[in-house]
Amino acid sequence: MPDKAIGFIETDSVAAGIEAADAAVKRAEIELLEARPMCPGKHMVLFAGDTSQASSALRAGLAAAEAAVVDQLFLPNVHPAVFSALDLSSEPVGGAALGIIETVTAAACIVASDAAVKAAGVNLVEIRLANGLGGKSFVLMEGSVDDVEASVAAGSAKCAEDGLLVRKTVIPALAPQVRSKVL
Repeated sequence: MPDKAIGFIETDSVAAGIEAADAAVKRAEIELLEARPMCPGKHMVLFAGDTSQASSALRAGLAAAEAAVVDQLFLPNVHPAVFSALDLSSEPVGGAALGIIETVTAAACIVASDAAVKAAGVNLVEIRLANGLGGKSFVLMEGSVDDVEASVAAGSAKCAEDGLLVRKTVIPALAPQVRSKVL
């Protein structure tokens, strides 16, 4: 997946979000990863493609949604593990520690996840974007304690500088009963 980018548009209107998704896919060759309502009454459009196509799609989607846009993201050179965690195809590997970064917005979570996985050798298990979370999002990662600590620090720093970090934590040796419910 060389040169793969993510585009993301959040709107305060479901209708505007659907218009944005339609304009994005009509403008460029992209993969539509998500196009759905999210809490609280907003809509998200998430897509991927090569950098030029994703950029073009983002411009088209933003133009279609106009004043309804409340957040946007263009992230080039995304780590492949981000895509696996977004579609829940990443399997837990039983790392020694669990790291969690919780963010105020979905876009901030994507940025934090990419920074985290690029910082150290962790497995991104899940990226949950604003689904049933009041608009907040989180990423779960696992690996050695040192790697998870480094990844959580790098990822949370990306959203803390903008005031978008809710909480970050590293849990060494997650209890088996909790692990079976969370992962």
